[in-house]
Amino acid sequence: MEGIRLNKYISEAGICSRREADRLIESGQVLVDGVRASCGMKVQPGQRVQVGSRIIGGKDEKVVLAVYKPVGIICTEDRRTKNNIVRFLDYPVRVTYAGRLDKDSEGLLLMTNDGDLINQIMRGRNLHEKEYKVTVDREITEDFIKKMSAGVHIVDEEKGLDAVTRPCTVRREGKYTFRIILTQGLNRQIRRMCQACGCRVRTLKRVRIMNIVLGDLKPGEYRKVEGEELEMLRSLAGETRKKQTGEAKYERDRK
Repeated sequence: MEGIRLNKYISEAGICSRREADRLIESGQVLVDGVRASCGMKVQPGQRVQVGSRIIGGKDEKVVLAVYKPVGIICTEDRRTKNNIVRFLDYPVRVTYAGRLDKDSEGLLLMTNDGDLINQIMRGRNLHEKEYKVTVDREITEDFIKKMSAGVHIVDEEKGLDAVTRPCTVRREGKYTFRIILTQGLNRQIRRMCQACGCRVRTLKRVRIMNIVLGDLKPGEYRKVEGEELEMLRSLAGETRKKQTGEAKYERDRK
């Protein structure tokens, strides 16, 4: 792995601009693994970066990234797979995804090296919200909105899938476009729901995961999740009591 330029690494950590990072490097205020850094050098995964008295790198550094996954990129850690997300992102610290997007879908992925956070986000009973913008091949009707919102029976014998989706929020945005907020993540769920309701997905973009939004990111771009935004994410990911109560009620109502 080629690593990332030191001035960019410092800038993305929120310390200062790249130009100011270069000045700090030139003045000897930046150390990499305890050795004075030089301008133009690159940082490799696991290296310890120190700016003044502040440490912003190292093996124990936790990083959370908001990534815009383009169509065609595959959510897998297998580097042998062509167009896999890990190799595509090529971030200098090893990160993985907290929730997949299928190859034909695009939009927001959260990628991190924080295993506890991944487990909290992926825990289905926590009912974490994920919002999508979807375009289909048929005009969206009120009946379609009602069916999608109430829960759809989806079956895939090959995948061993036979489930009724949880009630969700669906809002029409255009003749062929709607937004949907899910609190579960079944395999290709939205595509299967639409197919069960008589239409096919043309485009599917995830625009939000809990409090993290895609915003102005372009396909292939990413940004660090930091500060209050990261604190809120960790807080939401750890909230289980109220959500588990709602989940238990939903499961009772289904029986």
